[in-house]
Amino acid sequence: MNDIKTRIKNEKLGPAFIKGTFGLEKEGLRVTPTGDLALTNHPAIFGNRSFHPYIQTDFSESQLELITPPVESIDELYNWLAAIHDVTERSLPKDEYIWPMSMPGALPEEAQISVAKLDNQEDVAYRIHLAEKYGKKKQMVSGIHYNFELDAGFLNALYQGQSSIKEYSQFKSEVYMKLAKNFLRYRWVLTYLFGASPTVASNFYQADQEPLKDYVRSIRGSHYGYVNTKEIQVSFESLESYVEDIEELVNKGALSEEKEFYSAVRLRGGKRNRDLLTDGIHYLEFRMFDFNPYAAFGMTKEDMKFIHLFLMSLVWMDKIATVEEIEVGNLMNEKTALEHPNTVSNFQQEAIRLVDNMLEMLQSCEFSTEMKELVIQAKAQILDPQKTISARLIKDIAKVGSFKELGMKLSRQYKEEAFLKPYSLRGFTSMELSTQLLMFDAIQKGVEVGILDASEQFLKLRHLDHIEYVKNANMTSKDQYIAPLIMENKTVTKKVLAGAGYKVPAGEEYQNAREAKGAYWNYAGKGIVVKPKSTNFGVGISIFKDGPSREDYELAIDFAFKEDKAILVEEFITGTEYRFFVIGDAVKAIMLRMPANVVGNGEQTIEALVKEKNKDPLRGTDHLAPLELIQLGEIEQLMLKEQGYTIQSIPTKGTIVYLRENSNISTGGDSFDYTDTIDDSYKQAAIDMTKALGAVVCGVDLIIPDYTKPSTKTNPGYAVIEANFNPAMHMHTFPYKGQGRRLTMAVLDMLFPELGIF
Repeated sequence: MNDIKTRIKNEKLGPAFIKGTFGLEKEGLRVTPTGDLALTNHPAIFGNRSFHPYIQTDFSESQLELITPPVESIDELYNWLAAIHDVTERSLPKDEYIWPMSMPGALPEEAQISVAKLDNQEDVAYRIHLAEKYGKKKQMVSGIHYNFELDAGFLNALYQGQSSIKEYSQFKSEVYMKLAKNFLRYRWVLTYLFGASPTVASNFYQADQEPLKDYVRSIRGSHYGYVNTKEIQVSFESLESYVEDIEELVNKGALSEEKEFYSAVRLRGGKRNRDLLTDGIHYLEFRMFDFNPYAAFGMTKEDMKFIHLFLMSLVWMDKIATVEEIEVGNLMNEKTALEHPNTVSNFQQEAIRLVDNMLEMLQSCEFSTEMKELVIQAKAQILDPQKTISARLIKDIAKVGSFKELGMKLSRQYKEEAFLKPYSLRGFTSMELSTQLLMFDAIQKGVEVGILDASEQFLKLRHLDHIEYVKNANMTSKDQYIAPLIMENKTVTKKVLAGAGYKVPAGEEYQNAREAKGAYWNYAGKGIVVKPKSTNFGVGISIFKDGPSREDYELAIDFAFKEDKAILVEEFITGTEYRFFVIGDAVKAIMLRMPANVVGNGEQTIEALVKEKNKDPLRGTDHLAPLELIQLGEIEQLMLKEQGYTIQSIPTKGTIVYLRENSNISTGGDSFDYTDTIDDSYKQAAIDMTKALGAVVCGVDLIIPDYTKPSTKTNPGYAVIEANFNPAMHMHTFPYKGQGRRLTMAVLDMLFPELGIF
């Protein structure tokens, strides 16, 4: 184990060494607007805790536990932590917040603190035992557990290059034991850098404890934190001694269960510790981290990356800490935790040597400048304690007035930030918006989400043994394979629906621009729509209600052919267009979409009005916001020309100026919810059309002159102009006006009816 550094250097293993698997478990108290502990039950909106992979309770009903899935990069880890926080913050009651500190700012009497109400009574009994042994108030201490697994390829390369240890599982365990021992020897450096619990509620201390009279770096990291009683002694000299000591403590009754051993590092791998002896250690759980109150999610991405580098340096170093050195490390950690935040570390010179060792590792492995900068920043904090988190905290406590007030100021700030863009999911904002909404709902209800292809919006959803694959948030196994192929082809869609007896607009298909332009004689003076044959999102569509001039007609033909190799020219149907969103046997939402428009004020140009309207926070690009930015491209300027305007025209006050004929949200339109307004006969027609196309989820576009008059088979009150196999759901969830409809939750309910969402 002492030659790992040499092996990494000589065999150029740096790229494998930097890899790993990461996970976080973050506790957090729910508090009221006054900073007092929320005594309400764990929110029912999160579903059943028996299986929830992301949002659990720790000791108490008031104590959340947020859990990321294991991922292969720090960037992914941070993204998941951000997403789970977004879901949690937005799902909590309006008058509840997540306390951003590891130590509680206020505590009720112990009798008021409710043990978690779990289905598994053994888990409840375990918590009751902890309450009796350690007291409920100590259970309210919260922190972050950082799980780390070295890359299997890296470990295998090290194993193959040695001959002293025959079994791979034993070799792997020896590497992890080196890391665990060195961590216990040097963790005080992390306590210095990341300690962030300088004070606590005055009634936190137990009767036999002397309350601290001044600020410290980390109450949680000291003996005042959540630690075992003094008689609990477990040796890390070997894996065997670790397993046997814990087993003996359980057998004697000193520990109720193996998991009651609260070391700063745990060896992980099997259901029981004894499994480690046969299967080897799989990963390590580092349990010592305070929340960074200045990080919205409790830990910054930079914090996570530095911790990873620190752990790597413990593998990199030549020495392996002895049992005696581990005890020295424990004493150094206690002293560091109880130092005043503004004082220089008692062990400053050794800390500098450790970070210099990290820099040497980064240099030897040719790691990035970004990584070196993280270590340089840590060195600056070692040299100047005023730069540490704990020092910043006590300064801000004095500025705000109290520990409790500072905590609530940050709690409110982080909740407000979570609601700035309630339609998006932080961590995954590059994905299509409807997919983000579906991920939000799945995380909230406890459905595991696997991202198979982010660019294609392809997800794997899992609840227990039930697996579903979803693309674009609404394309599922429930649809027939042929359905999206039919809807992708507008000519085929029309023929299928016409053959089933539904009213469709008349029209012709053209394979080339010359042929289409030559047919102008057939459309002169008639209301028509020119559109690509197979594209979605309203791209390339031109509408002429009163018939186009030859010049405008030919431009429209060119626009459409830019989007597809074939186009359609159809009759214009008088009436209002509505989007019916169908799932199975129900219309879940109906949307009126108004074409992109501005309203004149008699002062500003159309260009300026568009710029002003685009400031709406609901507007964005690439389907990453409920509404799209209004454009002023060729199609829009052609539309303005037909009305006698240019972009520099100043329309009179109250005049509505349309920039598009088609009403698609993707081309800048406005959305209005009409779900509860339109006659049921139209809803039934949309449901029947969806079935005729072989689909379960479908967006049906109907032109309806008067939605108050029922539609009948002999006198249909509509014309169907399109069916969409990938209908955007976000515009229904966050309409421009009207009630939002959470369609992604309906999709989730369709896929996993056993969850009982509705």
